[in-house]
Amino acid sequence: MIKLLLIVSASLTLSAALLVQLPASAQTRRPVSSPAKTRPAAKPVAGKPAAASKPTVIKPLAPLNGQWKGPLKMLGGKITIVITMVPLTNGTYYAALDAPQQRISRMPVAVELKGNNIKLDIEQAGSRFVGKVLDGGAKLSGTWTQPGIKEPMVLLRAAAGQPATAAAAPFRPAPPYSVTEVSFQNPASRQHLGGTLTVPAGEGPFPAVALLSDLGPQGREVEVIGYCMFGQLADYLTRHGVAVLRFDDRGVGKSSGTYANATTADLVTDAQAALAFLRQRPLIDAKRVGLLGHGEGGNVALLAAMAPHHAPDFVMSLAAYGQPGFNVLLRQQGEIMRLIGSDAAEIKAAQDAYQRLVSIVRQTPNNDLAQAKVATVLNSTNSGITTSMAHARAVQLTSPWSRYFFDFNPLTNLNKVVCPVLLLNGNADLQVSAKRNMTPLRRGLHSVTAYRLDGVNHLFQPPPAQWPLVNGVQQPTFSPDALKKINDWVNTKITKVSASPLNAKQPAALPKMAKVASMFRKG
Repeated sequence: MIKLLLIVSASLTLSAALLVQLPASAQTRRPVSSPAKTRPAAKPVAGKPAAASKPTVIKPLAPLNGQWKGPLKMLGGKITIVITMVPLTNGTYYAALDAPQQRISRMPVAVELKGNNIKLDIEQAGSRFVGKVLDGGAKLSGTWTQPGIKEPMVLLRAAAGQPATAAAAPFRPAPPYSVTEVSFQNPASRQHLGGTLTVPAGEGPFPAVALLSDLGPQGREVEVIGYCMFGQLADYLTRHGVAVLRFDDRGVGKSSGTYANATTADLVTDAQAALAFLRQRPLIDAKRVGLLGHGEGGNVALLAAMAPHHAPDFVMSLAAYGQPGFNVLLRQQGEIMRLIGSDAAEIKAAQDAYQRLVSIVRQTPNNDLAQAKVATVLNSTNSGITTSMAHARAVQLTSPWSRYFFDFNPLTNLNKVVCPVLLLNGNADLQVSAKRNMTPLRRGLHSVTAYRLDGVNHLFQPPPAQWPLVNGVQQPTFSPDALKKINDWVNTKITKVSASPLNAKQPAALPKMAKVASMFRKG
């Protein structure tokens, strides 16, 4: 039976990845291999002074940053496992697992790094990788363990921008639009966000959209195993007459701040800053500026549309959540456990354990006290957990994001959204069920168009059989059906957007979002 506390974490994509503080040793020293043979000291040459021996320089182990992938043997064949690790500005890690063949993406991973010893704990799958960091981080070698499987595994670092399979196009012509590196400030948080603005060729003015990413600190391209979701989306939209702003999340790339401290409501202020920036740019129609969000980013876009000021002129929401946050977390935990073969009794035990931990957090407002209680429960019920990992899980469950999301209800005040909204969901999305999430959102909105896309997963990829061939190798791509529906909707709806009291004037300063934070509380 799967150990109870190895699967107490909640969601496949919503549960914030556990952030583990790097020990001082991992930041300051790197293990040095012993020499195979000890050589005698060289004798001084007559007439020449003996050269002073040079001290051994021990280089610090650089923080792990990138993607590592490798095969995992399972009954009936192999699957490719991809681990993404991103060091955050506060010295912690965001990490996630992807398994493309099983349509799993952004599964939270806990990282424990001591010297060159690494442990990766994937609670939802009851799985763990224990091994060594080799070749300066180019290789992770160790053992993968999950119910019924214990196999050696080697994960190799993928080059930046490298696709999941080899063979990139040898030549890529310049795009038929302008590409500009930009930076803008969020006046509410005083943080700067770095991004890329693409503007169609021509005189304009053009409609524009800012892209908002799903959970987890992500770069502007939203790259998963060589698939640049936002990069492909921005290219398509710009080629079809829409200016696009995509930007690094807080604490990632060229953006300042700390992502781990942000709630969903805090991210709304980033979206508002992006809208204000676009409305001030030349060649952009200030009355046709909207938001396109994926996953949690879709909820951020809708939340921004509820605000009384600085609202977007339109919203496109891709796989947004339509259920209360805690319900989503609990259901996603069950889905991933069923996917790895857990039975009904194991799922119920894990969900009961998770509800117990969340109840402790909800009933204990003081973070220090709540963390102590949660860590005590984890340590007392799971002999395989280390003290540092129990503490890290307790910190995650009491983070600002977790506390906010436990009581987050995306349907509250949804009737305050007055702009046109496009809802898209794939019926192969294992993380955000179209029926359970898109349906209630559609019922709560005034001006809404909604589509379910056959065979499309959470990353808006079509079935692999429909991926295009590049140099004889299939490459992941954004669903052509989804792109067409987005383009058709934009051509139909945003030309009808007109000035309103909400956007007729654009004050320079943005208001703080204290009211928005309470707007989405479960009521």
